Amino acid sequence: MAESLEAQIKSFVSRLDHLIRRGEQVRDALAKDSSIPASIVATRAWQEECGVAINQLSGGSKAHWLARSFSEAFLMRSTKGNASEGAAPHEIVQRLLDVLTQAVTALSREDGGPVIIASENVPPRRFGFVHNAELRDVLEKAYADGRFAMEEGNYDLAMRTSCGILEAIVTDALEYNGQRYLASAGGPTGKIGDWSFDQRLVVAEKAGLIRGGCARLPAAARAYREHGGNGTNAMISERDAKLAGQVLNVIMRDLNPGR
Repeated sequence: MAESLEAQIKSFVSRLDHLIRRGEQVRDALAKDSSIPASIVATRAWQEECGVAINQLSGGSKAHWLARSFSEAFLMRSTKGNASEGAAPHEIVQRLLDVLTQAVTALSREDGGPVIIASENVPPRRFGFVHNAELRDVLEKAYADGRFAMEEGNYDLAMRTSCGILEAIVTDALEYNGQRYLASAGGPTGKIGDWSFDQRLVVAEKAGLIRGGCARLPAAARAYREHGGNGTNAMISERDAKLAGQVLNVIMRDLNPGR
C-alpha cells in the first residue's frame, strides 16, 4: 500500500468531517420541509457518499459493525425490537450522522482505530512468501476468518487464529533454513515441530529471519495453545486480539520484505 496507515486515517477523518457538516445541513433542511425536491436529491446524494465511505472503512464486509450500523440507521424499531416502517427523513439523517461520528471516534483512538481500514484497491492478504505451497490457500482463508472473528467481537477466536498463522509462517521459515543453520542461532535439539511456540519465535529472531516485533505479543497470545479445551478459559480482551493481529502483520512484512 503506497499510502501509510497514518495518512489513510487522516484522509478518512477529513472526509468524514466533511460528510458530517454536509449531513447537518441536509438534516436541518429536511426538518423544515422534507417535500422539497432539491432537499430530497441532496439527501440521496449525501447518503450514497456515506455508503461508499462506510463500505471502504469496513473493507466491504457487511458484517463489520460500521456496515451494520449504517444499514440499521434506515430502520425504525418497534417496542419489541422488530423492524417496522421507516423513520422520518431527518431522523434517518441524524442516525447516519451518529454512525459517521462513531467512525471518526474509532479512527481517532490511540490503539489504532477500527479493525478494518481498507479501500477497494487494497488486495487481500497473500502468502506467496510461504515456502510450503500447500499452506498458502489455507493461511489466506484463515487470515480472512480471523478478520471476520474480530469484526464479530469473537476475540478469543481472532487471537488464536492470528497466533496460529504466526506460528505456521515462522515454522515454515525455520524449516526452509534447515536445522543445521538454526543450531548456530541457539536452536534447541530435536525437530522444529516439537519446539514450543516461544522457542520458534526466539530462534527465528536470533537467526535474523524476523525482527523484534514479537516482543509486543501479550501473555495470552504466547499461551494460545493452552487456551480453551482442557487449558485455561481466561477471557481474551479486544486489546489482546488486536495486538496479536498487529504482530502477525509485522512478522508477515519481515518474512516478505519485498511486498
